[in-house]
Amino acid sequence: MRIETRPAGDPEIAALVTAQQRELREADGGLDGQATVTRDDIHYLAVVLNERAVACGGVQALDSGTGEIKRMYVRPAFRGRGIGRQLLVALEELAFQQGHHTVCLETGSYLPAAIALYTSCGYAPIPVYGEYVDNPYSVCFAKSLPLAA
Repeated sequence: MRIETRPAGDPEIAALVTAQQRELREADGGLDGQATVTRDDIHYLAVVLNERAVACGGVQALDSGTGEIKRMYVRPAFRGRGIGRQLLVALEELAFQQGHHTVCLETGSYLPAAIALYTSCGYAPIPVYGEYVDNPYSVCFAKSLPLAA
């Protein structure tokens, strides 16, 4: 397994984000206005196994000191192997390298496995922010990054 940077336009990143959005729409009952595409201002990482990207995530700057974890997704066939946890650590390192001292994220209240991962990795609940304020299913978390990695 390797974790590598990928551009926003990478076809495997696009496929993973599409799969993530499809799965989320099935889980949330198809909330209107929730579709998401890849964005150029997100720095993506891909987890590659056997030359195939099986997971992705990204970091987007919210401000000079805060990065937001975005589009974190592991294909269902590869869950339960610790890939998400390793990807999250790599995303935190990427955020740190970009100069962020805090990372935050949003997930759905209907995703208990995601919430368990984030809380077990030191993320604490915070008030819903930004574009998520009007989504009744959004829950947000944040974590302070160490000053030295």
